[in-house]
Amino acid sequence: MKAKAKKAMMRRVRKGSSKLSMTTTKGQDADFLPLEGGPARKLPKEEENPEENKATVLYIGRIPHGFYENEMEEFFKQFGVIKRLRIARNKKTGRSKHFGFLEFEHPEVAKIVAECMHNYLVCEHLLQVRLIPPEHVHPKLWKGVNRYYKPLNWVQIERKSQDKLRTLEEHKKLVERILKRDKKRQKMIEAAGLDYECPEILNGSQRVPKKIKFDED
Repeated sequence: MKAKAKKAMMRRVRKGSSKLSMTTTKGQDADFLPLEGGPARKLPKEEENPEENKATVLYIGRIPHGFYENEMEEFFKQFGVIKRLRIARNKKTGRSKHFGFLEFEHPEVAKIVAECMHNYLVCEHLLQVRLIPPEHVHPKLWKGVNRYYKPLNWVQIERKSQDKLRTLEEHKKLVERILKRDKKRQKMIEAAGLDYECPEILNGSQRVPKKIKFDED
């Protein structure tokens, strides 16, 4: 029984090899030959999406802190010419939102960057790089991208809010909030068992602020 099975298997292999030779002589190169014998097969070619071949804009996610516009430009310009670069930032604080967009001059370069830099480790962050088709690029994506980011001067903003003109009613409310906060702090100190005497804030002898906005009759 074993000898008959071996002979049958050899016949199948010979038939498969003969068919493979016939296909190669006809000019059709086979991709692989099945182990169990039979005709050679050719793998279907993957159809390329023409929209992806024209894409030059990349989405970059999971950007670490410290990897900002200048650092990203110096790093990615090794692949090709960069046209525009933008990192999404908080309008109030100016901090990075950990994602941005990058546009190359040639679509071939953008495709290579998407393939090579996806899941690339940078500062303990795996970059997420994907191509964006041209029809999905928002028209306002590059609005104001040529302006250099200028951080907000929070010292000047806070100084302006503290030095603003206040009416007598606003000044009284301010003093009441300070006294309420001071009482709450004293209770927390007593609850913690600390022997500490907080300096008293004299409500009756509060100085009139230098800048008071008087209502004109």
